[in-house]
Parts: sequence; C-alpha cells; structure tokens
Amino acid sequence: MTARTLHSYEPRKGHGLPHDPFNAIVGPRPIGWISTCNAQGALNLAPYSFFNAFNYVPPIVGFASIGAKDTLRNIEETGEFVCNLATRDLAEAMNQTCAAVAPEVNEFELAGLTPLASTQVRPPRVAESPVTLECRRTQVLQLQGADGVQVPTWLVLGEVVAVHIDTALLKEGVYDTASAGHILRAGGPADYFTVGPEQLFKMYRPR
Repeated sequence: MTARTLHSYEPRKGHGLPHDPFNAIVGPRPIGWISTCNAQGALNLAPYSFFNAFNYVPPIVGFASIGAKDTLRNIEETGEFVCNLATRDLAEAMNQTCAAVAPEVNEFELAGLTPLASTQVRPPRVAESPVTLECRRTQVLQLQGADGVQVPTWLVLGEVVAVHIDTALLKEGVYDTASAGHILRAGGPADYFTVGPEQLFKMYRPR
C-alpha cells in the first residue's frame, strides 16, 4: 500500500483547516426535521443534522440539539415530537426552517408548509413530507467530554409510536429509499447530498 501523507490534529487544539472536517467525515448524515409544540400549542419546526435511528424494537430515533433551542424546550414540556422526512423537493422549505427566529415565530408559516394533525402525539406532521414518524420522548441526555465536563449539547431520544408512509414509496411492500429523494447533510457550510438509484447496491450478510 502506498504511504499516505496525513493531516493529523487533536480537536481540542484546533484543526488548522478553513473548515472543520469532522462533519464531512461523519457523513453524509440524515436530517431529522423535527416538529414540536409547547404546552400552549405554539408550533416549531427545525432541522437537525445530528440525527439517526438507534433501535429496532421498540423503534427509537434521536437527535442532538447543540444549545438549548426551542425544539428541546418544547420536548421537555410535552414529551413529544415528530420526525418529518426532508426530501429534495422540500430542501428549500427545510432550509427556511433553519432560520434563527424568535420562539413565537411559526416555521410552518415561515416556510409555507402545512401542519397536519398527528394521530398519537400533539405536535403536527409536515403534510408535504412523504414519511413522518410520531415520537414520544424516552430520554434527554446532556453530553460530556472525555474529561467528564458537560457540554451545551443534549441528545434527545424518542420511541416511534406511529409511522406514516406515502404508499407511492412502497414497492411490493418494501420501502424504496432510492425513490424517496432523501437529502443528507455533508461537510462545508452548504453541502448536501441526495440518495438515488445510482447509489444503490446490494450486499447480503454472510451465512
């Protein structure tokens, strides 16, 4: 193997590059487009790129809130949230919901999206999204470094209690990820990827 020239660094001492490569290395990452409401019913919708699934049975998803944002506060109040699939067709609307606005601003209205009543939780779904996951909070954990010092980031985990899928994305009963148009967050200040049929390959587990 040809020897590589490596750029090595300790994150606590800085990376020495124009942009932190960590987010690009751990990626592309799925986007948790999280809708919530507070105890009074005021709506919030925001995307989180530190998002993923963590368990099958029961199905558990989670996202990290860097800073105690409205989404986190709402979930702490109500214990509920909805994950809405962000697709290529909805990318611009999703981006609008990134805006740093006051808590009283309704991001559904800001982005021209339609709130759709959920079946099991109080926060609404994004009607335009083809897949939504209704969730109930299971844990909220404040993260800490290897030195034991807490950082201002909270991991929110929730059990999926209802799933809604556009039937056009079910091919012979199998969810067709390649046709859904998922968008994923990459590195850099503005980089995203999509998933399509050209990225699909199959590899079965060894027996």
